[in-house]
Amino acid sequence: MKRTTDFPENSVSSDRGKPSHTSCAHVGFPSPADDYLEGALDLNKLLVNNPPATFFLRIKGDSMNGAGIHTDDLLVVDRSVSPTHNSIVVAVLNGTLTVKRLWQKNGRVALMPDNPEYKPVEVTHNENFEVWGVATSVIHALRKKK
Repeated sequence: MKRTTDFPENSVSSDRGKPSHTSCAHVGFPSPADDYLEGALDLNKLLVNNPPATFFLRIKGDSMNGAGIHTDDLLVVDRSVSPTHNSIVVAVLNGTLTVKRLWQKNGRVALMPDNPEYKPVEVTHNENFEVWGVATSVIHALRKKK
């Protein structure tokens, strides 16, 4: 059976002629809120709070899988956000760039992976350590590009 999709007349069209965003997708019955559809979806407005301080980082590795951050994901990082205990941060430790959860307690600092196959890394005063920014969002593709 061939399936077709008819888009509502009030859909906002993208350059390809398909809607870029119409409304939230609900599982179940149609929402009465469909009468109040959003306009075009701008990912910069949605994901970036401070454009001059924001950068994107492509992820490689599996140490943060438990946090929903996987290889080939795109991490949105804001340098203007102050890192706090349990923030996911982009940091440089002894010249190596890493993404980990920041752990701070009783004057101690550690970088915590979100994968039990990896061990925490305690940061001592003898090490060269700098937090570059705090991860604010992750863009995760459900299907790989061909």
